[in-house]
Amino acid sequence: MNRQYRLQWVATLPLLLLFLFGCQNSAPNSVGMSPTARATGERSDPTPAGDPLTASPTPNFEPGAPGLGDSLYPGFGNGGYDVQHYTLDLTVTDIDSGTLKGTTLIEAEATQNLGSFNLDFIGLTLETVTVNSQPATFNRRGQELTVTPPTPLEAGTPFTVELTYEGIPKQITSVALPVRVGWVIFDGGSFVVSEPDGAANYFPVNDHPLDKATYTFRITVPQPLEVAANGLLVETVEHGDSTTFVWEARDLMASYLATINISDFDVETEPDPNGVLIRNYYAAGLDEAVRQPFARQAEILALYSELFGPYPFEAYGAVVVDANIGGALETQTMSIFGTDLINPDDIQSAELVVAHEAAHQWFGNSVSLADWSDIWLNESFATYAEGLWLEHTEGPDALQEWVRNLYNGAVVMREQLPPPGRPLADNLFNWSVYNWGALSLHALRLEVGDEVFFDILRTYYERFQDSNATTADFIAVAGEVSGQDWGPFFDRWLYSGELPPIPALDLTGQ
Repeated sequence: MNRQYRLQWVATLPLLLLFLFGCQNSAPNSVGMSPTARATGERSDPTPAGDPLTASPTPNFEPGAPGLGDSLYPGFGNGGYDVQHYTLDLTVTDIDSGTLKGTTLIEAEATQNLGSFNLDFIGLTLETVTVNSQPATFNRRGQELTVTPPTPLEAGTPFTVELTYEGIPKQITSVALPVRVGWVIFDGGSFVVSEPDGAANYFPVNDHPLDKATYTFRITVPQPLEVAANGLLVETVEHGDSTTFVWEARDLMASYLATINISDFDVETEPDPNGVLIRNYYAAGLDEAVRQPFARQAEILALYSELFGPYPFEAYGAVVVDANIGGALETQTMSIFGTDLINPDDIQSAELVVAHEAAHQWFGNSVSLADWSDIWLNESFATYAEGLWLEHTEGPDALQEWVRNLYNGAVVMREQLPPPGRPLADNLFNWSVYNWGALSLHALRLEVGDEVFFDILRTYYERFQDSNATTADFIAVAGEVSGQDWGPFFDRWLYSGELPPIPALDLTGQ
């Protein structure tokens, strides 16, 4: 309210009060009254309609933000609502081209008064959109799909969005590195890897780790193909020439960790001593030697459960597709590997990759980053877990040699790459967020000792499991557990661009 209007309001207030007082002894005003109230002279609402002093304000419905303000990718995700659950019902009608028909049902809750909201969705032809089972209007601009519900959504209310679509998923390259992401087609099948972007090429989604949700996958494929996805396979339905595989991922998951893999698979299962089901899907026809690096998954999970805390999900395992995918990804409960990263001639190196992706189930998947600039919280922790696995299997000297090699590599690379706490949007997964960051964790361990160090990791995991964390959160936990201020330490290791010395490290290897 501006100053001129406020002065006018004060000047007319005595006359207004006199008018209101007189109205109390006259016939009720019929404005805002029901027909029954008008006939009887009784007001259905005891609050005088239109009284500026006492009337409830009309809700202000605004569009949800078209991005979540990520420091590296501000357009990722969308604001104004919180997704609780996705149900993806996809039918692959032609495996060679990847043609599919899809229905995605989103169960969400409005976090503000919403007049409209956005989803991330690209490529596929959108046919219908309903909100709370009523037709909604929509428009698309690039990756942004804007939905306007027939009735605005009040903050705090649950709602559903159902979208139907079809077509061939658009083959896209990640903004962060030159690899294919999303639904990727290869000869005889398809796979899904989506970090940090890509999920939007096969379903409408709030595509940022800040909005984690549970998932149901109902995937129908031609026989004899099979489907490997997140969570547990709960149902298989035969339709003659096709099969529907129903997977339930009942733990909260970031959208980039969702995966759907279609191929002819050989499936192996094994019980974990801690009760976690381990199931591995190997593309049929691969050399048996490809399976060797996965033989100790149960032991890896047992070690990390002891060091970090209980395994966070109800199952684990791997899918190995007969394709080059440009790396491996810690897709939740079902890490994905391409044949380009599993070298049966170097079992130890391949086993370290398996250990790395397993560690991500704690750090990256259960404890998820809140901003992509903190990617070191994912990759450095999983990289250091490789060293912990070496220490477990081969002893302290093996860890010392591993750290020495990382440090000598960092000496060479430090002038070519940003420090781990300052990654670049177009080079997110660079050497430093893996190895330089892992060195910072080892340096912290040497400073505080093993007991305090692992107490820090367990406390950090316990406090932020099933949610999101920042670098500041980890530093605060380190300070709380150790009783020391680690801000200057991490400023040097993560942000300065200078590689600090590790006094206890013998760089000569002698």
